[in-house]
Amino acid sequence: MRQTPNPKLSVAPMMDWTDPACRYLLRLITRHTLLYTEMVPAQALWHGRAERFLAGDASEHPVAVQLGGSDPQQLAHGAHLAQVWGYDEVNLNVGCPSDRVQSGRFGACLMREPDLVADLVRAMREASDLPVTVKSRIGVDHDDHYDQLCAFVDTVASAGADGLIVHARKAWLSGLSPKQNREIPALRHDMVAQLKADFPQLTIVLNGGIKDLAAAERWGEAVDGVMIGREAYHNPWLLAEADQRIFAAPGAPKSPDRASVARQYRDYVACRHHAGVPISRYTRHLMGLFQGLPGARVWRRALSEAAARPGAGPEIIDEALDQWAACAASVRFEASVASA
Repeated sequence: MRQTPNPKLSVAPMMDWTDPACRYLLRLITRHTLLYTEMVPAQALWHGRAERFLAGDASEHPVAVQLGGSDPQQLAHGAHLAQVWGYDEVNLNVGCPSDRVQSGRFGACLMREPDLVADLVRAMREASDLPVTVKSRIGVDHDDHYDQLCAFVDTVASAGADGLIVHARKAWLSGLSPKQNREIPALRHDMVAQLKADFPQLTIVLNGGIKDLAAAERWGEAVDGVMIGREAYHNPWLLAEADQRIFAAPGAPKSPDRASVARQYRDYVACRHHAGVPISRYTRHLMGLFQGLPGARVWRRALSEAAARPGAGPEIIDEALDQWAACAASVRFEASVASA
């Protein structure tokens, strides 16, 4: 029987963000949180671009690849490649509401075609030994009744899906931009919790509006796991205690050290960066590393300004660390004088 990676906590697939460098950085902070790739078009893999989309670092595990598409043959091929390239799970996107995705007949619009989604899941299952999961919304446009969601889940589960990740906000396919749809309409976490109660045999993961580990712990009592999205990118240090608090991993440190994480990431960048590639492709993922600490603004500014220099390389991470450390020390000194 296939074993799905531990779903207690995961970081959502985010277009243009959760690339291999981002995943490497997050793995330096948490060893057990499940990471996802950006959405990979199954059609691109079909046309032979596997290395472009599937290459990563061995340290990223546990890691899942998310596929987008509506052609069973292409998705079966993508699921097979996911196994060949060593991923731990393959996920089907039926939750993205963007116009570009809809024009390709995949994403959230597929929720209106549950039988097709079932065919896609079957094809992926037959082509791979990996767990196959589906990421959906709670509904689409006015098709947002709970019984419709249950019918969709039942159809997909019957096709062999190992689990569902449910974004607790319905998708609007017209009238709202994807950015607006991240805030409108209201989240319905209760619907996802009810799904778990009604489908106890199915792994159900809650996505949408979860911004810290306290919320992950709270909702983790009602569902099998919680997925955090943009907050984990803008403030990655919120994951620093995930191994201990969420996974109760034996020997897990209470939290790693931010500066040492930055230096380890610098070494990773030094091995991969080459002339002609903007260093900002790597340093952009570091912007939120010191979020909430004195000197965070200095850190961000130092990285941004240095990355704009012609020929800038990984050394700018060390320069930014020096500036952050000096600023943080100054703040601590002023605080000690004020309290003396």
